[in-house]
Amino acid sequence: MIQFKTVTRDNFKAIIHLKVAPEQEEFVATNLFSLAQSYVALLNDPVPPMSFGIYEEDTLVGFIMMVYTAAEDNEFADEAIYSIDRFMMGEAFQNKGLGRKAFAEALNYLKTLPHGPATAIYTSYEPDNHVAKNLYAQFGFIEFAEDAGESVARLEL
Repeated sequence: MIQFKTVTRDNFKAIIHLKVAPEQEEFVATNLFSLAQSYVALLNDPVPPMSFGIYEEDTLVGFIMMVYTAAEDNEFADEAIYSIDRFMMGEAFQNKGLGRKAFAEALNYLKTLPHGPATAIYTSYEPDNHVAKNLYAQFGFIEFAEDAGESVARLEL
């Protein structure tokens, strides 16, 4: 069973040491960088990011960072959204169906509108990251923009 667990002193080191395969490193920021971004956002943004370790039972298998953006702060459209800003599965846990289960769990979580109403979920990925592109497309995400060299995709809520 996939669970999201809050980043704590107890799992912080394990999360920052969790890595993707070497050939995937160009596609996703390190978990340490993502947690640093979460910390800065926590101190400066009106709504804190939602950063979690992804667990299969009691085993850490991945990391996810999700964000709520109000309509007036959305650079692409006048709509409040949730975004999946980081999603990674540790190298040892890939190709086992866990990424698909974790992504489905993330969508279910965001559909509860934990920080307020929204009309869509956004995510982005490097155009050469065909694994991510295919995964997101299987869940109904449709590419609609580019930002800083990344493809941006949207799923209607």
